[in-house]
Amino acid sequence: MSNTTKGVMALLISSLGFALMSFFVKYSGDLPTVQKTFFRNFVSMLISLVLVIYYREKLFGKKANQGLLLLRSTFGLMGVLINFYVIDRLVLSDAEILNKLSPFFTIILCAIFLKEYIRKYQFISIVIAFVGAIFIIKPSMSSDTLFALIGILGALFAAAAYTVLRVLGDREKFFTVVFYFSAFSTIALLPFFIYQYEPMTVQQFFILILAGIFASVGQFGITIAYSFAPAREISIFFYSSILFTALLSIFILEEVPDFLSIMGYFIIFGASYYMFMKNRKPKSTM
Repeated sequence: MSNTTKGVMALLISSLGFALMSFFVKYSGDLPTVQKTFFRNFVSMLISLVLVIYYREKLFGKKANQGLLLLRSTFGLMGVLINFYVIDRLVLSDAEILNKLSPFFTIILCAIFLKEYIRKYQFISIVIAFVGAIFIIKPSMSSDTLFALIGILGALFAAAAYTVLRVLGDREKFFTVVFYFSAFSTIALLPFFIYQYEPMTVQQFFILILAGIFASVGQFGITIAYSFAPAREISIFFYSSILFTALLSIFILEEVPDFLSIMGYFIIFGASYYMFMKNRKPKSTM
């Protein structure tokens, strides 16, 4: 199995995990964003801690990688906070597709900071994707427009985290990277969690536990995926979570995206598919 195939498989599993995480975050009801984010990261921390101890790896990685691990964790935490904030305020599938602009931002950031060349077709795909985003944002003076723009900011922070992951590559085990991020986020959020804490029902508690479990699945998957292959080669598979999220949104949450949003989905999907097809290597002839 090639590294690219491994990356694709990991990204599909990751997408399913993140889709279920988003669903449970929204399904948990009217709780502070910090409280939901804290549970997500605390559960991930415990799961990754077990793996780090089992494989006898360093809890916080190698000394040489501390700067990258800290940077990845900071960007990742900001991305998660913003994403959860937007999930509670937009149609779930709208929030999810806006967050999925992160692969396009990743290509841009990799070009700026890692000197990865942006080809013409990649540039065209990025432009088309942001046109699709406009259909979802529906620029106006409404609060939904503001929340959608905040969602794009969350995608930018997520892309920054993925760019750092690309630099880390295989320097650290994936469970060490996840533990570092989760532990950092848990500690950073703890004071705000205590200050803003709101009592939960037993159902809400277990729903947030499930959100944390599936976040771990998503986090492990994406950490592995981007260590195996560049974002430009596998990023289209990140969009499989939209299908899962849309089904959960429509049939359980009874949230149906409007026509313009659906048009935006297709445009962004089209941009991703175009870029994926262009990235495929031509078959060798005998």
